[in-house]
Amino acid sequence: MAAKVYECMFLLDTTKVAGDVAAADKQLRGLLEKNNAEVLVARPWDERRLTYPIRKQKKGLFYLTYFSAEGKSLVNIEHDCALNEMILRMLVLNIHPKMVDTMLALAKGEHAVALHNYQEPAAEEPTSPIVGPVGPVDDAAPPPRKRKEKAEKAEAKD
Repeated sequence: MAAKVYECMFLLDTTKVAGDVAAADKQLRGLLEKNNAEVLVARPWDERRLTYPIRKQKKGLFYLTYFSAEGKSLVNIEHDCALNEMILRMLVLNIHPKMVDTMLALAKGEHAVALHNYQEPAAEEPTSPIVGPVGPVDDAAPPPRKRKEKAEKAEAKD
């Protein structure tokens, strides 16, 4: 059976990593290589505050890894990751063979870390007022529902 290329996103416990990303990288590579996987690209992606706590952790380090392995070794990799206290969650995706070169080139690129932080430049605001079908649009006026609620409150006070 031929080896396939997989993308794996690890969510790591920041208290266990404690700023030593190199040690975390070494541990993840060891875990994958122990299960006959060849690591192609591995790098930290981002450290973020989690939407909800996972194992009582509110922050996590997302670590992106591309590796090639046989499909039967994924079960052992997932088992070892479940036993590792540093790994909060993981997601493994199979990369389509036509996309392998593109995905690896993007992950290896020096701009790859900054891609997810990229924001479109803000469009300049027009200098003239926006004119609707009836006339100028008043940005300060509340939407119709709010006007109705304010009117009802005013009537209730009287």
